[in-house]
Amino acid sequence: MSEQTQSTAGVPEAVHLVKDEASGLDGVIVLHSTVLGPAAGGCRAWRYPDSRAMTRDALRLAEGMAFKNAMADLPLGGGKSVINLPAEPFDRRALFAAFGRAVADLGGSYVTAEDVGTGVEDMEAVRRQTRHVAGLTQQEGRPGGDPSPWTALGVFLSMQEAVRRAFGGDLSGVTVAVQGLGHTGAALCRLLHEAGARLIVAETRSDVAAQIACRYGAEIASPRAILSARADVFAPCAMGGVLDGAGVGRLRARVVCGSANNVLARAEDGDALARRGVLYAPDYVVNAGGIVNVCAEYLGWDSAQAERRVRETGQRLAAVLDHAQEHGLAPHRAADLLARRRLERRAGDARPVAA
Repeated sequence: MSEQTQSTAGVPEAVHLVKDEASGLDGVIVLHSTVLGPAAGGCRAWRYPDSRAMTRDALRLAEGMAFKNAMADLPLGGGKSVINLPAEPFDRRALFAAFGRAVADLGGSYVTAEDVGTGVEDMEAVRRQTRHVAGLTQQEGRPGGDPSPWTALGVFLSMQEAVRRAFGGDLSGVTVAVQGLGHTGAALCRLLHEAGARLIVAETRSDVAAQIACRYGAEIASPRAILSARADVFAPCAMGGVLDGAGVGRLRARVVCGSANNVLARAEDGDALARRGVLYAPDYVVNAGGIVNVCAEYLGWDSAQAERRVRETGQRLAAVLDHAQEHGLAPHRAADLLARRRLERRAGDARPVAA
């Protein structure tokens, strides 16, 4: 079921290839770091051209989760799982049951939850095989369920902070270009509309884009044209890597703040944004609301504690931007530096003291 490959330079800690011929499971679980606790990160289900592309995505996502959980001050390490979806038709329940057995085999070193392409029902199938899962059907008064509204809230609060710094005001009258209208993107649109922002939206599913446009009076752009839309803020809420060299060159917005992971194709693209005077809110700092909810559910925190942690997201972004300004760093460089310091400090605390 599970095959562990050796990592290089100690990063990531482990890469587990998971396969199950009967269900069609072909996936990978990456444990980037367990310094702060069990490696936590959602399960992404997508169709990749090959196993190499699947593993490459999982490696980047797992590192981002390690940094995200460290910056959110959670007692969790960072990990990620990715499933390369089999061709239709397939038995989804059997697929996630097999994945659940792979998670169980890791003995609690990895905690899974929803991500792109997975939902509560999938996690319920995983739960029948292992207790090391969150994002389950929500119980009244307790954290749980779909974490995307909490992710959206954290992004919204972060966007308020970024807009205040960039434009000296609030979101009222600000034009926000939202790329991707899944659960999180749609929830973010609602919050932005209520705050008085104007919306430009892009989504590959034209019916979903039309629904959001009608509901919030949004303008519709194509997924490609959204980058060059005349907007104050660009909110990437779909897949990662959208801001590569070409994307940075086409961008018109002065603020980038969204829920997608790995927005920057390369770290150098973040440097290019900074040179252009674009304020980039580091993705794993602003989109941590979902993993906060997952952590609260898994560790048994109450809803009030979870919400308080999520509502601190804007303050955490402010601390990163302050550090960046004080030390002359681009925001993504400052965030990476602070995250690595937290991980290294905890690793140092865990080392035995020499006699």
